Amino acid sequence: MDLLRTPDECFRDLPGWAYAPRYVEVGGVRMHYVDEGPAGAAPVLLLHGEPSWSFLYRKMIPVLTAAGHRVVAPDLVGFGRSDKPARREDYTYQRHVDWMAAFLAALDLRDTTLFCQDWGGLIGLRLVAEHTARFARVVAANTGLPTGDEKVSDAFFAWQSFSQSVPVMPIGKIVQTACVRGLSPDVVAAYDAPFPDESYKAGARQFPTLVPTRPDDPAADANRAAWRALERFDRPFLTAFSDSDPVTKGAEKPLQRRIPGAASQAHVTIARGGHFLQEDAGEELAQVVAGFIARTR
Repeated sequence: MDLLRTPDECFRDLPGWAYAPRYVEVGGVRMHYVDEGPAGAAPVLLLHGEPSWSFLYRKMIPVLTAAGHRVVAPDLVGFGRSDKPARREDYTYQRHVDWMAAFLAALDLRDTTLFCQDWGGLIGLRLVAEHTARFARVVAANTGLPTGDEKVSDAFFAWQSFSQSVPVMPIGKIVQTACVRGLSPDVVAAYDAPFPDESYKAGARQFPTLVPTRPDDPAADANRAAWRALERFDRPFLTAFSDSDPVTKGAEKPLQRRIPGAASQAHVTIARGGHFLQEDAGEELAQVVAGFIARTR
Protein backbone atom coordinates (compact mmCIF):
# COMPACT_ATOMS: atom_id res chain seq x y z
CA MET A 1 0.00 0.00 0.00
CA ASP A 2 1.43 3.37 -1.03
CA LEU A 3 1.02 5.90 1.79
CA LEU A 4 1.15 9.68 1.79
CA ARG A 5 1.95 11.66 4.93
CA THR A 6 1.00 15.34 5.13
CA PRO A 7 4.04 17.47 6.06
CA ASP A 8 4.01 18.74 9.65
CA GLU A 9 4.33 22.34 8.53
CA CYS A 10 0.81 22.16 7.08
CA PHE A 11 -0.53 22.01 10.64
CA ARG A 12 1.27 25.03 12.09
CA ASP A 13 -0.67 27.90 13.68
CA LEU A 14 -4.14 26.46 13.24
CA PRO A 15 -6.81 28.46 15.12
CA GLY A 16 -7.71 27.02 18.52
CA TRP A 17 -5.55 23.95 17.95
CA ALA A 18 -2.49 23.61 20.16
CA TYR A 19 -2.72 19.92 21.01
CA ALA A 20 0.37 17.75 20.90
CA PRO A 21 0.17 15.14 18.14
CA ARG A 22 0.32 11.49 19.17
CA TYR A 23 0.69 8.51 16.90
CA VAL A 24 0.07 4.77 16.90
CA GLU A 25 0.69 2.26 14.12
CA VAL A 26 -2.18 -0.03 13.14
CA GLY A 27 -1.70 -2.56 10.37
CA GLY A 28 1.26 -0.72 8.91
CA VAL A 29 -0.55 2.63 8.87
CA ARG A 30 0.26 5.49 11.24
CA MET A 31 -2.79 7.04 12.92
CA HIS A 32 -2.76 10.40 14.62
CA TYR A 33 -4.81 11.18 17.70
CA VAL A 34 -5.30 13.78 20.40
CA ASP A 35 -5.25 12.52 23.99
CA GLU A 36 -6.09 15.18 26.57
CA GLY A 37 -7.32 15.28 30.16
CA PRO A 38 -6.61 13.00 33.13
CA ALA A 39 -4.86 9.85 31.93
CA GLY A 40 -6.63 7.71 34.52
CA ALA A 41 -10.15 8.87 33.68
CA ALA A 42 -12.52 6.83 31.55
CA PRO A 43 -12.11 7.93 27.92
CA VAL A 44 -14.50 9.89 25.75
CA LEU A 45 -13.80 8.79 22.17
CA LEU A 46 -14.64 11.45 19.57
CA LEU A 47 -14.95 10.06 16.04
CA HIS A 48 -15.16 12.47 13.13
CA GLY A 49 -16.47 11.83 9.65
CA GLU A 50 -16.08 12.93 6.02
CA PRO A 51 -14.17 15.08 5.03
CA SER A 52 -13.17 16.51 8.41
CA TRP A 53 -10.54 15.55 10.98
CA SER A 54 -10.06 15.82 14.76
CA PHE A 55 -9.81 19.62 14.42
CA LEU A 56 -13.61 19.41 14.28
CA TYR A 57 -13.60 18.75 18.04
CA ARG A 58 -11.53 21.76 19.16
CA LYS A 59 -14.62 23.39 20.78
CA MET A 60 -15.63 20.22 22.61
CA ILE A 61 -12.29 19.00 23.96
CA PRO A 62 -11.75 21.84 26.50
CA VAL A 63 -15.28 21.50 27.90
CA LEU A 64 -14.94 17.74 28.35
CA THR A 65 -11.47 17.88 29.90
CA ALA A 66 -12.64 20.65 32.26
CA ALA A 67 -15.37 18.24 33.38
CA GLY A 68 -12.66 15.74 34.34
CA HIS A 69 -12.78 13.47 31.31
CA ARG A 70 -9.97 11.98 29.27
CA VAL A 71 -10.65 12.84 25.62
CA VAL A 72 -9.30 10.76 22.73
CA ALA A 73 -9.88 12.13 19.22
CA PRO A 74 -8.25 10.15 16.40
CA ASP A 75 -7.95 11.07 12.74
CA LEU A 76 -9.41 8.37 10.52
CA VAL A 77 -6.94 6.88 8.07
CA GLY A 78 -6.86 9.18 5.05
CA PHE A 79 -7.66 12.30 7.07
CA GLY A 80 -5.94 14.84 9.29
CA ARG A 81 -2.42 13.89 10.34
CA SER A 82 -3.03 10.17 9.82
CA ASP A 83 -1.43 8.38 6.88
CA LYS A 84 -3.30 8.57 3.59
CA PRO A 85 -3.31 5.57 1.25
CA ALA A 86 -2.76 6.95 -2.22
CA ARG A 87 -5.14 4.60 -4.09
CA ARG A 88 -8.89 4.90 -3.72
CA GLU A 89 -9.14 1.10 -3.88
CA ASP A 90 -7.26 0.88 -0.58
CA TYR A 91 -10.22 2.44 1.23
CA THR A 92 -13.04 0.06 2.14
CA TYR A 93 -15.69 0.24 4.84
CA GLN A 94 -14.41 -2.97 6.46
CA ARG A 95 -10.83 -1.78 6.43
CA HIS A 96 -11.82 1.40 8.27
CA VAL A 97 -13.65 -0.63 10.91
CA ASP A 98 -10.58 -2.85 11.27
CA TRP A 99 -8.21 0.11 11.55
CA MET A 100 -10.32 1.65 14.30
CA ALA A 101 -10.71 -1.67 16.11
CA ALA A 102 -6.91 -1.96 16.10
CA PHE A 103 -6.71 1.60 17.44
CA LEU A 104 -9.02 0.70 20.35
CA ALA A 105 -6.88 -2.31 21.12
CA ALA A 106 -3.59 -0.42 20.84
CA LEU A 107 -4.74 2.18 23.37
CA ASP A 108 -6.72 -0.46 25.31
CA LEU A 109 -9.70 1.88 25.64
CA ARG A 110 -12.25 0.61 28.15
CA ASP A 111 -15.34 2.02 29.87
CA THR A 112 -15.50 4.29 26.83
CA THR A 113 -18.10 6.92 26.01
CA LEU A 114 -18.38 7.12 22.22
CA PHE A 115 -19.39 10.36 20.54
CA CYS A 116 -19.81 9.83 16.81
CA GLN A 117 -20.96 11.93 13.87
CA ASP A 118 -21.22 11.27 10.13
CA TRP A 119 -18.78 8.44 9.18
CA GLY A 120 -17.70 8.43 12.82
CA GLY A 121 -21.04 6.73 13.44
CA LEU A 122 -20.91 4.38 10.47
CA ILE A 123 -17.60 3.13 11.85
CA GLY A 124 -18.21 3.73 15.55
CA LEU A 125 -21.53 1.91 15.75
CA ARG A 126 -19.91 -1.09 14.13
CA LEU A 127 -17.26 -0.95 16.87
CA VAL A 128 -19.93 -0.81 19.56
CA ALA A 129 -21.67 -3.82 18.04
CA GLU A 130 -18.49 -5.87 17.57
CA HIS A 131 -16.50 -4.77 20.66
CA THR A 132 -19.33 -4.05 23.08
CA ALA A 133 -17.29 -4.69 26.22
CA ARG A 134 -15.17 -1.59 25.55
CA PHE A 135 -18.14 0.83 25.58
CA ALA A 136 -20.07 2.20 28.54
CA ARG A 137 -22.40 4.52 26.60
CA VAL A 138 -22.92 6.19 23.22
CA VAL A 139 -23.89 9.64 21.96
CA ALA A 140 -24.79 9.58 18.26
CA ALA A 141 -25.08 12.85 16.33
CA ASN A 142 -26.11 13.29 12.68
CA THR A 143 -25.21 9.74 11.76
CA GLY A 144 -26.62 6.25 11.37
CA LEU A 145 -25.84 2.69 10.37
CA PRO A 146 -27.21 2.15 6.84
CA THR A 147 -27.68 -1.30 5.38
CA GLY A 148 -28.97 -0.31 1.94
CA ASP A 149 -32.45 -1.48 2.89
CA GLU A 150 -33.70 1.98 3.86
CA LYS A 151 -34.49 5.07 1.81
CA VAL A 152 -31.50 7.34 1.36
CA SER A 153 -32.07 11.09 1.31
CA ASP A 154 -31.90 13.04 -1.92
CA ALA A 155 -29.44 15.35 -0.16
CA PHE A 156 -27.02 12.46 0.30
CA PHE A 157 -27.21 11.45 -3.36
CA ALA A 158 -26.60 15.07 -4.36
CA TRP A 159 -23.51 15.15 -2.13
CA GLN A 160 -22.31 11.81 -3.50
CA SER A 161 -22.66 13.02 -7.08
CA PHE A 162 -20.83 16.26 -6.31
CA SER A 163 -17.99 14.45 -4.55
CA GLN A 164 -17.33 12.24 -7.57
CA SER A 165 -17.60 14.92 -10.24
CA VAL A 166 -15.99 18.09 -8.87
CA PRO A 167 -12.51 18.48 -10.43
CA VAL A 168 -10.89 19.91 -7.29
CA MET A 169 -12.49 18.80 -4.03
CA PRO A 170 -12.80 21.94 -1.86
CA ILE A 171 -12.57 20.31 1.57
CA GLY A 172 -12.80 23.46 3.70
CA LYS A 173 -15.66 24.89 1.68
CA ILE A 174 -17.54 21.58 1.93
CA VAL A 175 -17.39 21.78 5.71
CA GLN A 176 -18.33 25.46 5.60
CA THR A 177 -21.36 24.80 3.39
CA ALA A 178 -22.60 22.12 5.81
CA CYS A 179 -22.58 24.54 8.76
CA VAL A 180 -25.36 27.00 9.63
CA ARG A 181 -23.46 29.61 11.62
CA GLY A 182 -20.54 30.18 9.24
CA LEU A 183 -16.79 29.60 9.44
CA SER A 184 -13.95 32.09 9.39
CA PRO A 185 -11.38 31.88 6.56
CA ASP A 186 -8.68 30.54 8.90
CA VAL A 187 -10.97 27.71 10.04
CA VAL A 188 -11.80 26.85 6.43
CA ALA A 189 -8.06 26.76 5.74
CA ALA A 190 -7.53 24.43 8.71
CA TYR A 191 -9.86 21.88 7.12
CA ASP A 192 -7.86 22.16 3.91
CA ALA A 193 -4.54 21.75 5.77
CA PRO A 194 -4.31 17.92 5.66
CA PHE A 195 -4.64 17.93 1.86
CA PRO A 196 -1.80 19.85 0.14
CA ASP A 197 -3.05 18.69 -3.27
CA GLU A 198 -5.57 16.34 -4.86
CA SER A 199 -3.30 13.30 -4.47
CA TYR A 200 -3.97 13.39 -0.70
CA LYS A 201 -7.76 13.23 -1.14
CA ALA A 202 -8.25 9.61 -2.20
CA GLY A 203 -10.04 8.82 1.08
CA ALA A 204 -12.17 11.95 0.94
CA ARG A 205 -13.17 11.04 -2.62
CA GLN A 206 -13.86 7.40 -1.83
CA PHE A 207 -15.85 7.69 1.39
CA PRO A 208 -19.13 8.87 -0.21
CA THR A 209 -19.12 5.80 -2.47
CA LEU A 210 -18.75 3.44 0.51
CA VAL A 211 -22.06 4.33 2.20
CA PRO A 212 -24.41 1.35 1.70
CA THR A 213 -27.27 2.55 -0.50
CA ARG A 214 -28.32 -0.82 -1.94
CA PRO A 215 -29.25 -4.10 -0.21
CA ASP A 216 -26.41 -5.88 -2.03
CA ASP A 217 -23.72 -3.39 -0.96
CA PRO A 218 -20.49 -5.12 0.20
CA ALA A 219 -21.00 -3.75 3.72
CA ALA A 220 -24.72 -4.49 3.97
CA ASP A 221 -24.50 -7.90 5.68
CA ALA A 222 -21.95 -6.73 8.23
CA ASN A 223 -24.11 -3.72 9.07
CA ARG A 224 -27.20 -5.89 9.41
CA ALA A 225 -25.28 -8.08 11.85
CA ALA A 226 -24.24 -4.95 13.74
CA TRP A 227 -27.86 -3.88 13.99
CA ARG A 228 -28.75 -7.25 15.50
CA ALA A 229 -26.10 -6.65 18.16
CA LEU A 230 -27.24 -3.06 18.73
CA GLU A 231 -30.78 -4.30 19.24
CA ARG A 232 -29.40 -5.98 22.38
CA PHE A 233 -27.31 -2.97 23.49
CA ASP A 234 -28.89 -1.86 26.77
CA ARG A 235 -26.20 0.56 27.94
CA PRO A 236 -27.13 4.26 27.80
CA PHE A 237 -27.56 5.53 24.24
CA LEU A 238 -28.37 9.16 23.46
CA THR A 239 -29.08 10.90 20.16
CA ALA A 240 -28.09 14.55 19.74
CA PHE A 241 -29.06 15.52 16.20
CA SER A 242 -29.20 19.03 14.80
CA ASP A 243 -32.30 20.68 13.40
CA SER A 244 -30.84 21.72 10.02
CA ASP A 245 -29.10 18.75 8.43
CA PRO A 246 -30.91 17.52 5.30
CA VAL A 247 -28.52 14.56 4.91
CA THR A 248 -29.31 12.80 8.20
CA LYS A 249 -32.75 14.24 9.01
CA GLY A 250 -34.84 11.52 10.64
CA ALA A 251 -31.94 9.08 11.06
CA GLU A 252 -32.20 9.39 14.83
CA LYS A 253 -35.60 7.65 14.83
CA PRO A 254 -34.43 4.07 14.15
CA LEU A 255 -31.61 4.53 16.66
CA GLN A 256 -34.09 5.60 19.31
CA ARG A 257 -36.60 2.90 18.39
CA ARG A 258 -34.35 -0.12 17.92
CA ILE A 259 -31.61 0.26 20.53
CA PRO A 260 -32.76 -0.66 24.07
CA GLY A 261 -30.34 1.74 25.73
CA ALA A 262 -32.04 4.64 23.96
CA ALA A 263 -35.36 4.02 25.69
CA SER A 264 -36.37 6.73 28.17
CA GLN A 265 -33.33 8.89 27.37
CA ALA A 266 -33.76 12.66 27.10
CA HIS A 267 -32.75 12.84 23.43
CA VAL A 268 -31.52 16.23 22.28
CA THR A 269 -32.10 18.45 19.26
CA ILE A 270 -29.41 21.07 18.68
CA ALA A 271 -31.00 24.28 17.42
CA ARG A 272 -29.39 26.18 14.55
CA GLY A 273 -27.08 23.29 13.83
CA GLY A 274 -26.05 22.03 10.41
CA HIS A 275 -24.45 18.73 9.49
CA PHE A 276 -21.26 19.65 11.33
CA LEU A 277 -22.95 20.56 14.59
CA GLN A 278 -19.58 20.38 16.37
CA GLU A 279 -18.78 23.64 14.56
CA ASP A 280 -22.17 25.25 14.99
CA ALA A 281 -22.67 24.34 18.67
CA GLY A 282 -19.55 22.58 19.92
CA GLU A 283 -19.57 23.89 23.47
CA GLU A 284 -23.28 23.16 23.86
CA LEU A 285 -22.80 19.68 22.46
CA ALA A 286 -19.92 18.98 24.85
CA GLN A 287 -22.12 20.00 27.77
CA VAL A 288 -24.75 17.55 26.54
CA VAL A 289 -22.15 14.77 26.51
CA ALA A 290 -20.77 15.69 29.94
CA GLY A 291 -24.26 15.83 31.42
CA PHE A 292 -25.17 12.48 29.90
CA ILE A 293 -22.08 10.86 31.39
CA ALA A 294 -22.83 12.36 34.80
CA ARG A 295 -26.42 11.07 34.74
CA THR A 296 -25.57 7.54 33.63
CA ARG A 297 -22.50 6.63 35.67
